Amino acid sequence: MKRRRIFIGDIQGCSSELRRLLRRVRFDPAHDELHPVGDFVNRGPDSAGVLRLMREVNAGGVLGNHDRRLLRIAAGKTSLKRDDTVGDVLEAPDREELLAWLAKRPFVRTWTDLVLVHAGLHPRWLNPKQVLADLDPLSRAAEAEFATRVRYCTPKGRRPETDREGRRRPFAPWFEFYPPPRVKPRIVVFGHWSVRGLVHAPLLRGLDTGCVWGGRLTAWIAEEDRFVHVAASRAYMRPRS
Repeated sequence: MKRRRIFIGDIQGCSSELRRLLRRVRFDPAHDELHPVGDFVNRGPDSAGVLRLMREVNAGGVLGNHDRRLLRIAAGKTSLKRDDTVGDVLEAPDREELLAWLAKRPFVRTWTDLVLVHAGLHPRWLNPKQVLADLDPLSRAAEAEFATRVRYCTPKGRRPETDREGRRRPFAPWFEFYPPPRVKPRIVVFGHWSVRGLVHAPLLRGLDTGCVWGGRLTAWIAEEDRFVHVAASRAYMRPRS
């Protein structure tokens, strides 16, 4: 059996949907690789359950902004906010094991044909793996912020203050500037942008289909170029007005 690479969009603590999706794609940890796009935790009902399952099946994946937030809260570098739902991890008997596993996720993973990142790639990064390697997940490094938060930017990589500002020139979705000149094109698998939803373009696979908001949880099987979805059981969060 050919080994498959299965990528999953933003899970955000939606453990029941995650289990249903793994059954639907017939995930076999003995023969498949599993790579979530980041944001394993927060806003959904069972962040601890997601981390336990991902640790159990030896998932790969990358860090998202909500994962970094949990790690910073646990380290005392920031405090919980009203919308945070990571208390189950912070109070878990296996808290330290779960946090240690999460902290080992890199900011980017690369293959000869693919790049996996949570939010996006800077227009001037010729080698994202080199740029993002060995960054502290607790830091506020500009490179880490870009990789886990970008939606819009300028051709030079400047991000807008808000998404509303980002809808106007000189800003554009980050992927309009991908790939940089002289860089071999590879498919970029990413999440972080539930409003945009599923993205399927020649060099793009955007997998955040808003499960935590009542949408879907999406997987993309690279070897088959096939998307698989499960519907959210319910909306765990309501969009801000």
